[in-house]
Amino acid sequence: MPGSAAAASPFAERLARVRTRMAALGVDVLAISVGPDLPWLCGYEAMPLERLTMLVVPVDGDATLVVPGLEAPRVHERPELFSLRPWGETEDPVAIVADLVGTAATVAIGDRTWARFVIDLQHALPDARLRRAADVTVPLRAVKDDAELAALRAASAAADRVAAQLQAGDVALVGRTEADVSAELGRRLLAEGHQRVNFAIVAAGEDAASPHHEPGDRLVGPDEVVLCDFGGTMADAHGVGYCSDITRCVWTGEPPAEAAEVYAVLRAAQQAAFEAVGLGVAAENVDAAARRVIEAAGYGDRFVHRTGHGIGVEEHEDPYVVDGNGEPLVAGNAFSIEPGIYLPGRFGFRLEDIVAVTGGVGDRLNHADRELVPL
Repeated sequence: MPGSAAAASPFAERLARVRTRMAALGVDVLAISVGPDLPWLCGYEAMPLERLTMLVVPVDGDATLVVPGLEAPRVHERPELFSLRPWGETEDPVAIVADLVGTAATVAIGDRTWARFVIDLQHALPDARLRRAADVTVPLRAVKDDAELAALRAASAAADRVAAQLQAGDVALVGRTEADVSAELGRRLLAEGHQRVNFAIVAAGEDAASPHHEPGDRLVGPDEVVLCDFGGTMADAHGVGYCSDITRCVWTGEPPAEAAEVYAVLRAAQQAAFEAVGLGVAAENVDAAARRVIEAAGYGDRFVHRTGHGIGVEEHEDPYVVDGNGEPLVAGNAFSIEPGIYLPGRFGFRLEDIVAVTGGVGDRLNHADRELVPL
């Protein structure tokens, strides 16, 4: 089924930008298998099977999508972008790809390509120099166009609605397991329009001091924090998934003075980081802005992770908001700002919004209440 011009237009523009960057880097062929680059480039998300799927994009010439024959019916064909080459069960897909690559000197392989296929391609293309496709695609994906920002806004708005339901007390907490609450948050994300739940951290009391806590059988009790960090993937108008990611903390009862004071520090740190966002500002300066507030309050050693990560078709992608990343922010960057303060054995807090760089400044995509809401 040929795609409409409207549906194909973003992919054509992306392929053109990819080829321009390939030429600049001296890459002759881009070979993309499973992972986020494939749907971003052609609108097709391959299943992570033992059968090879690979989009072969020469810097000059026509692109070809090599797919297992039994998967071909899932492909929305876009003949103006690529030709489809299904392969049968008795064919060698690596040989098919090698034939398409030909005598290319430099081949950029997708980062998520299974190791077995990379090794097989090395044998099939002994004279080719292999390098990471991320060198080509990641800097391009880090700069979102207006349609991509709109998709991120829609995903963030859906996550906001779930956060608002949590803060309104619509999600029962006390007496339920963290795992049960996590499952409910996931169901609510799906109900609000997401196609997939990527994670739903629910951490109560002392568990909230573990940033990547795995929700378990612990029962949520009265008079304690419940940290909820959740997100998923929501399809845009072209079927490409864009991610949400939000963290909000609630307290089952009235938070004690110490907890309220710690949360106030965290709230100020997140605001300082947001205000530091701007065109040309180094990503590490945003991290430093949050860290200064937390350090000044005496909790510097309790902020144990970076301030943020990029987001788009992946939950975590460039740019990373972390010390050592001196790359300047540019229009279209989108990333989380999520400082945390963790007091082992007692409680922890994290506050996370997705922020984009638009109009030269930071633009929050999440708008759910940022206070420590008592329930």
